[in-house]
Amino acid sequence: MEEPIMLADTILLFDSYSQDSKRLHDSFRLAGCECSAVVLEENDFLPEEVMSAYDLFLGYYGEKGKSLGKARFFNEIEVPDLWSINAGVGETDYGRITYQHEEKGRIYYLDSPKKYLVKAVDWFDRKGTVRFRDHYNRYGAVCARTVYDGQGREVGKTWFSAGGQEAITWNCITGDLIVNDGELVKFFRTKLDMFVYFFKRAGFEQKQVFYNSLANPFLISNRLASSEKRDVLFWQESVHEAIPGNMQVILNGQAGRIGRILVQRGDSYNRLLELGANPDIVQRLGFVYDFKKENGHKPQALICTNSERIEHCEELVQAFPQMQFHIAAVTLMSPKLMDLEKYENVSLYPGVQTETLDELFQLCDYYFDINHWTEIVSAVYQAFLHNHLIFAFEETAHNRAYAADAHVYPAAEFDRMVSDVRETMENQEQMERHLQMQREDAMAEEKETYVRLAEC
Repeated sequence: MEEPIMLADTILLFDSYSQDSKRLHDSFRLAGCECSAVVLEENDFLPEEVMSAYDLFLGYYGEKGKSLGKARFFNEIEVPDLWSINAGVGETDYGRITYQHEEKGRIYYLDSPKKYLVKAVDWFDRKGTVRFRDHYNRYGAVCARTVYDGQGREVGKTWFSAGGQEAITWNCITGDLIVNDGELVKFFRTKLDMFVYFFKRAGFEQKQVFYNSLANPFLISNRLASSEKRDVLFWQESVHEAIPGNMQVILNGQAGRIGRILVQRGDSYNRLLELGANPDIVQRLGFVYDFKKENGHKPQALICTNSERIEHCEELVQAFPQMQFHIAAVTLMSPKLMDLEKYENVSLYPGVQTETLDELFQLCDYYFDINHWTEIVSAVYQAFLHNHLIFAFEETAHNRAYAADAHVYPAAEFDRMVSDVRETMENQEQMERHLQMQREDAMAEEKETYVRLAEC
């Protein structure tokens, strides 16, 4: 088996690479901290700087500046002579492998801006039943194979090392796993047992490990030896009627390695203290954000919507004739919206393209989260990153984390919103005060805080 990867002294261990996991990882990276991000879920197309627990053992990782290969295109699948590959353009969302008009295989694609990157290939028997599936990874290798019985039921899965050897075999019926580690053969009852073996082998016990889950990452931490409490739980979820059970273990001092809980939601932090959590253990910590620009105090406002229902929109346009309102939709606009073009301070963008949206986020310094129905293009988060001052109604707010509580109004209090907007337009100091309030409520963190964490 390959030698273990050289890991950083700080490990980020995630159940999955969710949006919250990515934000935590980005915060360390933006702060300039060296860390290794490891994900427990089976994911063969993680970002380049993130590895799965399987990659860690199988050798599918690249040194900095060195690539192990690229994702494979549909026409690079190896098939016998005289077999044909059809990409499925205009017919299906999958490709087909055929021989003399008989379907032999089916190609499934990665959801990616690049078209026709292969994620998996199903291979059929003569009856048209799937007998096994080849799983491809971001390096274009067949990293695993799932085997099915004659009724198409999953019976087993084998993972291959970067060198092509069988490394892990999982019995889907019993849950047992067999791991070939060089000349050693190891048997495990569960994947959790296997991960603990992987991580001990990779030297996790000598590292500082950060988690954002009380599920498997917490259980793994409790099975790694350590003479001190060096690990940290980053809590990114809500808290309801009681403190979660596994968190109580930490608060009672019974977790072997975890001695601190850093809460990344203001409401959750306040709730934990209300429930009696020890403030010496439970502390607030936000994220480091990659802000795209400074606010230029310009009277340029953006609204992104796919609904014609924009709360108090026309009244807002009339209240601020000196402000230019840019209203963008990725779909066509209804006649009701198009009628707003009668105002000189309104610009409409039906069927807006990504390039134009990027320009609008750069241009504008205000964002009004006042459209009903769903949010589009993660507009509130993008507005926050572009240092727009964000205003919303309680009935329309899509992402409260990025708008200051003081900037979210009941629709019936429209006049109060108008007064606050006018104040920021007329006084730059007030504008900066409101922007600072917005960043504080979003728990924007200084880079130095993360640097100190990684040095602990």
